[in-house]
Amino acid sequence: MTALFMRRVLRNLIATFAIAALSHAASASETYKFDPSGSTIGFAVHQFLGTTHGKFTKFSGKIDIDREHPENSSVTAQIDVRSIDTRIKKRDDHLRSPEFFNVEKFPQMTFKSRSVKRTGSESGDIIGDLTLHSVTKPIALHVKLLTPISDTRRTRWSVTTDPIMRRDFNLMFAPATESISGISQSVAINIEIEARRAE
Repeated sequence: MTALFMRRVLRNLIATFAIAALSHAASASETYKFDPSGSTIGFAVHQFLGTTHGKFTKFSGKIDIDREHPENSSVTAQIDVRSIDTRIKKRDDHLRSPEFFNVEKFPQMTFKSRSVKRTGSESGDIIGDLTLHSVTKPIALHVKLLTPISDTRRTRWSVTTDPIMRRDFNLMFAPATESISGISQSVAINIEIEARRAE
């Protein structure tokens, strides 16, 4: 009788600890959703002696932050390629066309993180997969926190990457256009993301 009682007590203790551990794990992660009104996803590419700057104006995403274990944090993002804006409509229409982005066939680019590494008290590297124009390639995001680490209502980050090569994503104009356009293969990415705590 005593042995049976002890087994029941032990089972109850194990169940209690398991529930507590699961509750702690759930509470350790905070979800923040991108706020497009305070965010910018931009790029720059050299052409001849100048530089063309542009951005995408429609996007969404979320950041799951584990403050105790930052390596367990994650990021996902979706960008509407149709929303490209280089401030010249004719150029934007050309970029949306089948000759380049082909937005009717490939309307969205996505990013999904695979790992997070802390590089400083307010910085880190996020390795993930960028899918664009039906091609998926790994890229590294170098991120820096711009808001106080104690702020749990919102979070703001600056993000840079190593230059992205157009050819890696099959983003090439017709050969004749490439030869006379003077557009660099290398594209610099500059991002600022503001995200607010999900309710």
